[in-house]
Amino acid sequence: MKSWLLYSSRFRTGILLTGVACFVAACDSTPRERQEIVRQEARKLDTLADKAATKLRVAGRRTMQYDSAARIRKAQPLNAAAEATFTKELLGTYADLSTVTPDNVSAAYTQFMRQVRAKRRAWTQRDWDYADVIFKRLNERRRAIRLDVRTSDDLRVKALQAEYMALENGRDVKDIREAIRDKPAASR
Repeated sequence: MKSWLLYSSRFRTGILLTGVACFVAACDSTPRERQEIVRQEARKLDTLADKAATKLRVAGRRTMQYDSAARIRKAQPLNAAAEATFTKELLGTYADLSTVTPDNVSAAYTQFMRQVRAKRRAWTQRDWDYADVIFKRLNERRRAIRLDVRTSDDLRVKALQAEYMALENGRDVKDIREAIRDKPAASR
């Protein structure tokens, strides 16, 4: 998206320069000379538009490849042993979700988010898949006991849920950005 905005800005600048060139040329030139200046500026604009279109096509192709790889990854089942390890790491003493009660649900989410914040930078997309499963199970447990949860605890839990979603979506955006980033010509 940044690339498109950059080229859009260049396109507007090109139009402005064309207008200025025509205005300056009109002061002391013949109609034939002005036509040539306009043709040259139009060629420059066409070149910029072609480059922008090429970059947009490449970014679209890379985004489709990223989406395809993500679908394939998500279609593969998670390893039960790795999931159990992740659950223990992220939830600690709350790993057995049946022990999460209305009195400690906020503490369980706090534990989960503390670990997510600490580990997220080193995580792969597959690690995020495991974290998502654990997050969904924790949310299911909260829904089961929500009628007995104090309002202050529920608000804290909702804030932690929103933070988790923001971190996860931020990682997705980062991965997509890396997937479509310009790469050396040799890799195309």
